Parts: sequence; C-alpha cells; structure tokens
Amino acid sequence: MKRLVVLISGYGSNLQAILDACQRGELPAQVVAVISNKADAFGLQRAIDAGVPAIPLPFCRDLHFDRAGYDEVLAEVIEQYQPDLIICAGWMRILSPPFVRRFAGKVINLHPALPGAFPGTRSIEAAYQAFQRGEIQHTGVMVHYVDEGVDTGPVIATREVPIYPTDTLKDLEERIHQAEHELLVAAIREVIEKHG
Repeated sequence: MKRLVVLISGYGSNLQAILDACQRGELPAQVVAVISNKADAFGLQRAIDAGVPAIPLPFCRDLHFDRAGYDEVLAEVIEQYQPDLIICAGWMRILSPPFVRRFAGKVINLHPALPGAFPGTRSIEAAYQAFQRGEIQHTGVMVHYVDEGVDTGPVIATREVPIYPTDTLKDLEERIHQAEHELLVAAIREVIEKHG
C-alpha cells in the first residue's frame, strides 16, 4: 500500500477523487496527509471528513522569509509521513529547486493544459481565450513529474478536452475538472504499477 501526501490550495475536488479511488480500492494506496498552503482551503475539511491528517501551512514572511525557507518547512512536515508519492492536486505554489531535488522522482503534478501549452496559473482561461481567437481547437490536462521548471517535467499521462463554440468559460472549467479527476487517478495508478 503506497503512502500519498497530497498538496492542495483550494476546494480539493481532485483530492476527493483520490480519496474516493483509494476507498473503492482503485488505487493500491492511502492518503496519509493533506497539506494546504491556504488555511481556509475547503480541501482540508475533505481530509478531516476522510480521517486523514489535515495540515494548514500558510506562507508567512515572518516565519519562512522566502520560498526556499517555506519549502524547507514544507519538506520537514512531509518527511514525517514518509510518502512514496507527493501529489500536487491544485497546489498553487511553485516548488523550489532544493525541494524538487530532495524528493526527486516522487513529486507529480496535475496541470489543466497539454504539454508545452499554457504553463503556470490561469491555464483554462488562457486556453479559452486562445480558442476564441481561433488559435487552438481543443485543450487538455496532463499529469507530470515535477522538475525545476514550471509545468515542464516528464509527462506521465495526458487527455485532450474539447472546446465547443457555445462554451462559456465555466462550461470549459467543468469539463476540464471532470477530465482531471479521471486522469489524476489513472496516472497515480500507472506510477504505482510501474514502480511497484
């Protein structure tokens, strides 16, 4: 049974997809901790409801000084749970190079765009606008290993998501989130099966 630590920043619907898949036996894994960089993230309540340690770890300049300082604290908290995998599921902070090196090959990220397209934040909105301008016909989601770039690590899995002329941004967001839930669980299973 693989040990998962999940990093979140908000509502936690992707976390819920992982928790549900573990409970149904679709993933040979258990979530051993959920950490949020926002103290009021609803995803923390999802963890509590599932009986999983829920850890708010908001960034505080007085305590952490900078990104590297915060990541050092984050890494110390994570290591207490001895995870096999660290899942960034809506985690809205870029992880520093020392953190990435410390957990090399163990950190995977879900990103609501296809490889090489729309890195960073607001990816769904960027894809929607590009479609409106006639620059793309579809978008997608990917799960990838985290490296020292932004959404540039080795790709584990992708899924195309159509955009329709009648779509509002909300329509596209909902379709992407549905694809994310399915792809994230499938990608975690693939990584676990590949590495035993």
